[in-house]
Amino acid sequence: MALFAVLATQSPTGIPADEFRRRLPEGFAYVRGLVDKGVIRHNWVRVGASGGLLIYDVDSHEQLNTLLYGNPLSPHLRFEVIPLAGVDGFDPVAFENR
Repeated sequence: MALFAVLATQSPTGIPADEFRRRLPEGFAYVRGLVDKGVIRHNWVRVGASGGLLIYDVDSHEQLNTLLYGNPLSPHLRFEVIPLAGVDGFDPVAFENR
């Protein structure tokens, strides 16, 4: 499994703001389904900003991409994807020898 932090930011271009707000429950339901399946391990709303921070646990980059763009709101979101590695995957000796 691979972990990714995804910073999702609202970017409602090509859609009126009221239409975007009307469709929010559909997007939230999609995310809730992924949380219930264990695909999204953590889900936080960003205070003082639009969007959220989600931690995905997926098999591949391709699966992550499919899930991100499967969200009905994805045409109106921007994604910043950050691959994560557990502390046990970090070798400090190899880092020191750089």
